[in-house]
Amino acid sequence: MIPREDNFEDILGKAIKGQGLKKASVAEEARLSLDALEQLLAGHFDESAVRALALPLQLDPEALVRMGQSTDHPTTLCPRSIVATTTDFGDMTVNAYILWDHVSRDCAIFDTGTDAAPLLATIKKEKLNPLAIFLTHSHADHIHALATLKSELEVEAWSSEFEPVRGTKTFRPGDFFNAGQHFIRTRHTSGHSVGGTTFLIEGSTVQAAIVGDAIFAGSVGGIRQNYHESLESIRREILSLPDETVLCPGHGPLTSVAQEKSNNPFFPKILPQP
Repeated sequence: MIPREDNFEDILGKAIKGQGLKKASVAEEARLSLDALEQLLAGHFDESAVRALALPLQLDPEALVRMGQSTDHPTTLCPRSIVATTTDFGDMTVNAYILWDHVSRDCAIFDTGTDAAPLLATIKKEKLNPLAIFLTHSHADHIHALATLKSELEVEAWSSEFEPVRGTKTFRPGDFFNAGQHFIRTRHTSGHSVGGTTFLIEGSTVQAAIVGDAIFAGSVGGIRQNYHESLESIRREILSLPDETVLCPGHGPLTSVAQEKSNNPFFPKILPQP
């Protein structure tokens, strides 16, 4: 089972960095010592300190505490028409996905990971007909095997017009593609990267979204610009989908809209008034 991409300390660090806050200021507002904050960021869980930090960091305290207390991982199953592959990238792993039609055998590939071999092996085993490669964003771990895949499969690759990758065609938000009977619609979910894209999979048999590094199980990708706007974009473009929608992230385990609405600390239900 793939572990979560982020633990509670990673979430605290992303919230501080994403909002451009100083550790000393955060500690002071939470009425904690700087040393206590550093201990938390080093992974030493303390419930009262985590609760004290949640409000100034605009995180959901209950979800954040659950993250710190639990070693459980989401158990969302991959839809039958989607295959997930995981490859190593330094001390972490990265996911890529194949969406395929069981009747026509047509398929689409989403991101490449760092090694084309698992994707190529699946395509060969299932006798699939690749139509295109779609990129959620341009970071190296997600496109490392692009040249190999394009060469081996002789298919076109697509990237966002806001973040074009050399050697690809570009799409816009709202563009529409298909793989057999499955339909693919692009949604702009920037923040982790300027052209970050979620691919909504529509059709009678699959209700899923390939989300790249926009959102993880219990976390989000590191937000590099427009922190609050980026979180609102995720709410609007991803968390507004039906609760049962399976979310296929670039790192960590699969999750669902329902799980993230309930358990993701970055999306508090109602923040107390200061």
